[in-house]
Amino acid sequence: MNAVEPGLQKLQKKQRVHLRTGGSALSNRSLLVAFLGFAAGATAANLYYSQPLLHAISTHFRSNAGWASIISVATQLGYGSGLLVLLPLGDSVERRTLIAGSILGTALMLLGTALCTSLPFLIFLSYLLGLICVTPQLVVTYAAGIAQPSTRGRTVGTVMSGLLIGILFSRSVSGFIGARAGWQAVYFMAAGCMLVLALLSVLVLPPQQPERRVPYRRLLCSLWPILRREPVVQRHALIGALGFGSFSVFWTTLAFYLAGRPEHFDSQIAGFFGLVGVAGAMVAPLAGRLSDRFSPRIVNGMALGLVVVSFMVMGLAPYALVWLVIGVFLMDAGVQASQISNQTRIYALPAELRSRINAVYMVCYFFGGALGSALGSWAWAHYQWRGVCAAGVALAAIGLSVLFSPFFRQSRI
Repeated sequence: MNAVEPGLQKLQKKQRVHLRTGGSALSNRSLLVAFLGFAAGATAANLYYSQPLLHAISTHFRSNAGWASIISVATQLGYGSGLLVLLPLGDSVERRTLIAGSILGTALMLLGTALCTSLPFLIFLSYLLGLICVTPQLVVTYAAGIAQPSTRGRTVGTVMSGLLIGILFSRSVSGFIGARAGWQAVYFMAAGCMLVLALLSVLVLPPQQPERRVPYRRLLCSLWPILRREPVVQRHALIGALGFGSFSVFWTTLAFYLAGRPEHFDSQIAGFFGLVGVAGAMVAPLAGRLSDRFSPRIVNGMALGLVVVSFMVMGLAPYALVWLVIGVFLMDAGVQASQISNQTRIYALPAELRSRINAVYMVCYFFGGALGSALGSWAWAHYQWRGVCAAGVALAAIGLSVLFSPFFRQSRI
């Protein structure tokens, strides 16, 4: 037994007693996990409100699609940066405080975005919004910390299901409100919701201390060594980046595709496809259970294969819109199942490194999303919808090749 394990066992026992004896307004663990899923979804939604609104924003600022698409790229780059410099603090600072502070900072950035008067400044604020809005991953790490090893996949799957449903509902909500009250109203609404959620987080969540406190400089300096020495993190960070890249290829270009169809659909219809994706995201808890029982490699391979098929199906959308509906369902199901499988594997690594491992993974994940947004914008500008679908297929197929590559064989997955 190493020197960390006695302290870790004592901390876990203390947290279990705290939950059992009513140290929180939600002493029942299942209710606590449900609240964490809600909080993860509500905060992650802030990163995606812009996507159905991109056409409306480009019209408001009289810009072209390429410039407006930079908003999505900037948000994802900011989120990746925030995961790099802020998420590791979960291994050093009390996690409830971090969660509440991140939510408050997000509210301020949302308010600034709503009041923005120029596109370049909106792009800059979108980066800052992504930077401060690391709450979803702080919540996932918090949830992993209260779970038993035998049910970690299920717990993470439940929280991730809430997170992913929040992402997809965000597109429906922003599309609906944006079509009626303007894109700024979406950000005003979101800012108010975050202020309420920050208060609820303080009242509901029990404190959760890190397994041991590590100085911030040492936290940052340890990120690269973790990536270098952990084949499991290397493989799944790359797979996650490619999977989320394919996801972003689609969602960054959807509003422009729908606006360019003969029907000239507005942001409300773009948001409708978020509701379709919610049904696909409901597989997240199932993927977590399967990853607890079977090889995550098999679960992941099936998920990425589903993403490849989904983009092939969506390539038929110019002939009938129903193919787009079916493709969105399959794509979201595949991407979310792959994500759960990836996180089940990385959370099985040492608990005292959990926030930093999650930081490394999610930085790669969201830089992959930024790459996907940029690639989607380029494919749309040069090859229209068929180019977008080809880009999505290519990224998911590369993810499959990484999953089964012998280069990472020592990771034993």
